[in-house]
Amino acid sequence: MNGYETRPLTDQFGIEIKDLQLKDVVANGLFPDLRAAFEEHSALLLRDQDLDNPTHIALAQLFGEIEDRKADERKPGEAFEVPEVSNIRPDGSLTDQMDLHTLNLQSNMLWHSDSTFLPRPALTNILIARVLPSRGGNTELASTRAAWREMPAALKSRIEGRGIWHRYAQSRARISEELAKLPMFHKWPDQHWKSVWHNPVNGEEALYVASHSFAVDGYDKEDGAALIDDLIEFCTQERYVYSHKWRVGDVLIWDQRAVLHRGTPWPYDEPRKLTSICVSASDEDGVADMRLSN
Repeated sequence: MNGYETRPLTDQFGIEIKDLQLKDVVANGLFPDLRAAFEEHSALLLRDQDLDNPTHIALAQLFGEIEDRKADERKPGEAFEVPEVSNIRPDGSLTDQMDLHTLNLQSNMLWHSDSTFLPRPALTNILIARVLPSRGGNTELASTRAAWREMPAALKSRIEGRGIWHRYAQSRARISEELAKLPMFHKWPDQHWKSVWHNPVNGEEALYVASHSFAVDGYDKEDGAALIDDLIEFCTQERYVYSHKWRVGDVLIWDQRAVLHRGTPWPYDEPRKLTSICVSASDEDGVADMRLSN
């Protein structure tokens, strides 16, 4: 990152960029360098940021079109609201540990890439810490680019050249069958993506799999599910993982094409709130090449 001090998050991927204020990033100013760092390192950490919701939105728009899963629910003229990853109700109370909302938060503790179940999956997530508990609640990232590079040939040969099917309700069913039945998890048809995402900027390849994955071309249901679990287990070994302990004002930006992530538990009687904006991948980001027929 030209002109800014950086340090590696791990020896495999990710950097922290120091002394850069994201509110100063503009399309013809600092953004080209930020985007180049994103493509090269897959994950960026910037601490001590002062981003309100409008600035959060403006930053996300530099990466592309903002993902809006609730577009069909809003009334005409109703504005987009920055999504919150939070156990805080509008009245300030907290959701119960077994509340369906909390169970949905717990499903985010499965290794996943956002929005693999959408017709246009996510390019990136820009996640900001707003309210934090006394302990726990880390966000962990795992590089599927580094893992793919080092994956044994025997395992790689089982998935290379195949497609993987993704469904939103699949990840929710791993937590609660009741949760998985909610209409919000059945808005979109199953999506069929290649198993390896080729980065069109630098030619790097990364395994593309998630907790939303439920079937693999050429395998029966049981064998496909077992292969998905084997692949995620390999990619989330400690050597490929960065675990981020949040401070208020931290911002994490990562490449959903090459990084899995998950949350970790915290005391559910304590508030926790992150704001999260996903940006949809475009054809220029490689999504057109990833799409397989449904």
